[in-house]
Amino acid sequence: MKKIFVISCLFIVLSSQAQQNNQPTKENLAAREWFQNAKFGLFIHWGASSVLGAGEWVMNNRGIRADDYKKLLQFFNPTEFDAAKWVSMAKNAGMQYITFITRHHDSFSNWDTKQTDWKITNTIYKKDVLKLLADECHKQGIKLFVYYSLVDWFRSDYPYETGKTGKASGRTEKSNYNSYLNFMKAQLTELLSDYGEISGVWFDGYWDQLDNDTDKNLPSKIDWRYQEIYSLIHKLQPQCLIGNNHHLAPLPGEDFQMFEKDLPGENKGGLSGQTISHLPLETCETINNSWGFNIADHSYKSTKQIIDLLVRASGYGANLLLNVGPMPNGVIQPEFVSRLNEVGNWLKQYGATIYSTQAGFMKPQDWGAITQKEDKIYLHVLNKKEDKLFIEIPFKINTAKYFNNGNKVEVKNVSNKYWMIDLKDADANALDNVIELSVTK
Repeated sequence: MKKIFVISCLFIVLSSQAQQNNQPTKENLAAREWFQNAKFGLFIHWGASSVLGAGEWVMNNRGIRADDYKKLLQFFNPTEFDAAKWVSMAKNAGMQYITFITRHHDSFSNWDTKQTDWKITNTIYKKDVLKLLADECHKQGIKLFVYYSLVDWFRSDYPYETGKTGKASGRTEKSNYNSYLNFMKAQLTELLSDYGEISGVWFDGYWDQLDNDTDKNLPSKIDWRYQEIYSLIHKLQPQCLIGNNHHLAPLPGEDFQMFEKDLPGENKGGLSGQTISHLPLETCETINNSWGFNIADHSYKSTKQIIDLLVRASGYGANLLLNVGPMPNGVIQPEFVSRLNEVGNWLKQYGATIYSTQAGFMKPQDWGAITQKEDKIYLHVLNKKEDKLFIEIPFKINTAKYFNNGNKVEVKNVSNKYWMIDLKDADANALDNVIELSVTK
C-alpha cells in the first residue's frame, strides 16, 4: 500500500511539472502576439535535393539509395547564394519572417552541425548558409524560423520500419528511436544556441508514422516524446514558437497551428480537416506547385492569386507562409521575385488592412474577405460580381469609403443587420477593392 502511495505521489508531481512546462512564458506569449499580427512570411525549401531539379521529395520519389544520394555533396555548390538578397526580397515583399529548411526528410543539414557529416559544410561550397542567413535576418529586422523534419530517409536509427516513406534508401540495421531522439535534440540545441535568436521551430513528418492522413483519431506508431523536445526548445529560448505540421489540433507545448496548402477550415487540399484552435494560425502555400526547386514546374500563381490567398488567410485570422524553392546555385527564380515584388507594392498601399488585423466577423466568401481592427472593418472585394453587395454586418456603420482614395461609398441599412454596399464605383479588374467601414460595436 505504501509503495502504491509513493508511486501515486510521484505521478502527481510529474504531472504537475508537465503542466507547468506547458504554461507559456511571458516571452512566449509576447511572441505569439507578434506572430498573430505578422500575417506574411517566406518559406524557403532548399538543399542538396535542389541539384536534381525535381522537388524536395526526389530521393523518396525516385527510390534513390542513401549511398548514391550522398554523392550530391560533390555537386551542391551554391556559389550565387546571397543572404542579403534573399532577406531584402522578403522584406520588400512585406514579409515579416522567414522559415528556412535546416533539415528536410532527406536528412541533409543546411548548417555546420557536429552531429553528422551529411551537411552543407562538407559540400564543395563549404559555407554555413544558416549562419549567413541568420546574421542577415538579424541585421535587417526579419524574424527567423527554422524548419526541422522529424522524418529521416537517410539515417538507420530513425524508425523507418514503421514509416510510410523512404523505403528504398537501403537501410538494413534495426532502428533505435532513443538514438535518433538524442540526435535530434543535439541538433536542435545547436540551432538554438549558435545562431542568435530563433523565433520559431517548424516541425514536419508526424504523418510518416500513420496508416493514413485522413483519420484524425489514428495513434502514431511511435511515441515521438514531444514533451522532451518541446521542453528543450522552450528552455533554450523561451520566446521560441513551436509549430508541428501533424495535420491535427495543436498538442500540449505547441504555440501556433499550421494548415498545409489550405486555409483554416476549408480542407480543399485534403491534408487538413483538423479542429481550428485559438492559437495563432498559419497557412503555408507554394507559388507554383512545388516546394523545392522543380525545373519543369511552370504553374506559377499570378500576383492576383497570391493577394487573394493573403487576404483570405487574413480573413480567417491566419498568416500566409508563401514558399520559394531557390535554384541549386542559390538564385531565386525571377518568376518568384517579380511576383513577390508586386505583392510588396500592393502591401505598401494596403498593409494597414492586413497587418495586426483580426479575422472578419464573417468567414471569407466568394466575393472576398473581411478583416477588422478596432472600430474599422475592411471589406476586401476580390471578385466583383454585382454592383450591390448585400451583407449582414453586426455593427452600426458610421462611414464608408474606399481605402485607397477616400471616396465615399454608399451604404444603406436594408433590414435589421443587413446592409447594402454600393459597388458601382469598384473596379472589376482591380487586384482588390478595399472598403473601409467605420463602425460602432
